[in-house]
Amino acid sequence: MPAASASTTLLPAAGSASPSISRKSSASAPEKKYKCQFCNRAFSRSEHRSRHERSHTKERPFKCLKCRSTFVRRDLLLRHDRTVHAKDGGVPLQSDTKRRSNASKQSPEVAPPKLPMGMEQATIEQMSADDGFFGVEEAAMLMTNFQQKAAMSTQGSMPEPILAEPSYSQAGSMTLPQMAPAHWDTMESMMPHPMAKSQSTSSQSTATGHDGRLPQSSAGGMGIHNQLPPLMEQQFGNPSLSALGTPGALSPFPSMMGPVSPVDYRRSPGPPQVCTMPKPPQVESEEQIASILQNIKHCDSEGALLDTFRLPHGDDLNRYLSTYFNLFHHHLPFLHPSSFNPAHVSAPLLLSVLSVGALYAFEQDSAYMLHIGSKLLINQFLVNKENFSSRKCPIWAMQATLLNMIFASWSGDPKGLEWACSVKSLVANMVAGNRYELKLRSEARQGAQSTHQEWIEDESCRRTYYAVYIFFGLLTMTYNHTPAISFNEFDTLELPSSETLWALDVDQSAVWYESMKATNIITFQESHCNLFQGEPARYSAFATRVMINALFLEVWYHKRCPEALQDVVTEYKLRLALESWERSLDICEPETVVVQLSAPHRGHPLIFNAMAVYRNTTARLMVDLKSVQEALRYHDPYEVAAAMTNARDKVKRSPEMLKVVQACFDCVEVAAVHGIRWVARTSATNWSIEHPLCGLDLMVILTLWLWRIEHDDEVPNPEEMAMYDKLRNLFDDDSVDMFGKLSSMVARVWGSMIDEVVVWGITKLMGESFKLHAQALSGYENSMLGQDQGHSVPAMTSHNLAVAAY
Repeated sequence: MPAASASTTLLPAAGSASPSISRKSSASAPEKKYKCQFCNRAFSRSEHRSRHERSHTKERPFKCLKCRSTFVRRDLLLRHDRTVHAKDGGVPLQSDTKRRSNASKQSPEVAPPKLPMGMEQATIEQMSADDGFFGVEEAAMLMTNFQQKAAMSTQGSMPEPILAEPSYSQAGSMTLPQMAPAHWDTMESMMPHPMAKSQSTSSQSTATGHDGRLPQSSAGGMGIHNQLPPLMEQQFGNPSLSALGTPGALSPFPSMMGPVSPVDYRRSPGPPQVCTMPKPPQVESEEQIASILQNIKHCDSEGALLDTFRLPHGDDLNRYLSTYFNLFHHHLPFLHPSSFNPAHVSAPLLLSVLSVGALYAFEQDSAYMLHIGSKLLINQFLVNKENFSSRKCPIWAMQATLLNMIFASWSGDPKGLEWACSVKSLVANMVAGNRYELKLRSEARQGAQSTHQEWIEDESCRRTYYAVYIFFGLLTMTYNHTPAISFNEFDTLELPSSETLWALDVDQSAVWYESMKATNIITFQESHCNLFQGEPARYSAFATRVMINALFLEVWYHKRCPEALQDVVTEYKLRLALESWERSLDICEPETVVVQLSAPHRGHPLIFNAMAVYRNTTARLMVDLKSVQEALRYHDPYEVAAAMTNARDKVKRSPEMLKVVQACFDCVEVAAVHGIRWVARTSATNWSIEHPLCGLDLMVILTLWLWRIEHDDEVPNPEEMAMYDKLRNLFDDDSVDMFGKLSSMVARVWGSMIDEVVVWGITKLMGESFKLHAQALSGYENSMLGQDQGHSVPAMTSHNLAVAAY
């Protein structure tokens, strides 16, 4: 069994034996069937193996809630609590023995705590045996399981929909190696003209039961083992991580879930802001399900959908809604959760929301069926609507199309990307037409204050326009597609409000009115001018994400200009604007809404995502990896990896490049501080898709710079060696020796990390490309040895890269 598979297999239930191991009965020597994935040692109990493996991974999962100390074993945490915090007072921690004795003294009438949905009692006991606590891997598994299912634990059993049981498989998949292209053929066959269908090859989807199990990680037929090497013990002392004590609100085991973005309770001038987080919209009755079905039938005027479409059950609907609003919505909050009523919202928009929610629930078949259903209904609306005009297009059509484009673009299948690109112009026209109508509505008020309901409608429009703008920016970043919307389109449009205002319920009009009087929301043009004049601007977290997208596109346009037009003054202004944007983070509007996502950052996830784009933007001022982005369009990992390796001439060694490498190091350090394995198994559902997309360029630059340090004839200077050593210290000696040079090591680690647990198929493609890139770097090193012996160095073509990969 490969090491990666051994590390990700669900721990067997207590008392069970692995079928791959011969059963031996010996009273004196119990069978040691649990083997360490890093060395040859074996153990009779899985918890002993987990404890031993921490000596390799250097993970310290037991965290003191009274200070920042972490420990490898629970007994060390208990001793620390007794010796260090005894004088502080408070309730001391109990040992495992005392906890069990206290539990046995409880009244028999007291019911035992309810286990997370999908978890067996034997599994919990097996995982918590001996230490009385959970290891990092087990905690990550339990968190993922809980995030998928526990949100529904407070909901009653929902009635089944009127339609029949779905005919597709309900088996979920914790690891989607790729959004299977076969779905585009089988499901798009329902699509009438103009939704053309085309041929594609089938890709297998790894399916595991939807019970929170961790995936079997491997790279399929490429023969690449998805193995994450151990990290050295970290002593970074990162000041940004000083407030990591907030437990994971979504976690049934808070102390093991790592940091949650703490709430910034600073108050802006004016009335106190409310700290409320709307609950995800839910389907609460059979009448609402009947209303949803009626909406679908009404939109399906041609009767082409209901012949093959099956609405998921009520519990599944609520689970998909919860995963969308709990895991995806915070990264692109253009829907208004308080007023989103599943029974009344337009059917295409509801299906598109459910499709994204199904992805985060790791139910790929349901996701594709809902996605194709939404596309079909929107297509009927556009084709059959008389006198269609982008000015009169309803906002739900734009929102549903945006979600469908997001689904298709990051699916990991080139045909989905082709469809998304085919409707870009249509969506851009919708934004322009609706933007004009919004301007007319605002001017008609003649400066009068709008009502709360009117503001929600206008703000929903603004947020949708900016969400489209951000998504188009990500398409440009990932695939080098020409932007479909220019920043001049927004001009005097107000930036998005704070999430605190946006989260207010429709019945909190009085609070909203008082807050609006104390809020100063500037326009896009004002913010843009301030940044280029070197003056920080005060705006919301969502506006922070909007403005870094604008600066990224400015840099993209600058790098695409002919060399004669790439003057020093323009680049200076761009750097000045980026510095002003970073300083604006200090005066950003405080967000008092608790976002229950486990992530290594303070503040709102939108700021965390914006920082990823910021690092990518600063790197692009130095290195333009156009060839890698264009190869990524066609979703062939061998071609992408070949483009990565061939880009080595674009990475130069200079003092300016060291600043770019520092940004690359910051990207790796975030994962290293928290444990690469923990990040690999939790970031898919907690971090936005921006992070792997932005990290693509950074990691390619980093690996090629390391390769140059390792192979150039020029001796590294002290600054370069200091940076190299910083990166080298992230890994232990055995790991680097196992995988070769540090450049190959970093590429392999990043590739293995981003495709361990997959929500969006594009990350699987990137992961495979990086692992091939790692092998190509090692292969190129071998070819250099051949050159020294009089042989020529082979070009890093796709064919040679495929040979090197094997």
